[in-house]
Amino acid sequence: MNGKQTNNDEAIALSALGWTLGDDARADRFLALTGLTPDDLRTRLAEPATLAAAIRFLEAHEPDLVACAEAIGVAPADLPETRRRLEA
Repeated sequence: MNGKQTNNDEAIALSALGWTLGDDARADRFLALTGLTPDDLRTRLAEPATLAAAIRFLEAHEPDLVACAEAIGVAPADLPETRRRLEA
């Protein structure tokens, strides 16, 4: 994977994470399901595994995946593809 694609994947995942955290109930569910604390999240924000977890969380609930994709301006299928590249 080239550096430009890596940066794009990180940007997409960060946007998805920001969308997720923008709703208190969804943010609480994300933290509960991932086991992350707000401090963990701040510390590990740049880690590909953390960014992939944010997308995996959205993949578990298709309405959120579709709404997030629309909100951040990507196709819904782009999010799982981004996660796969981050996990590679």
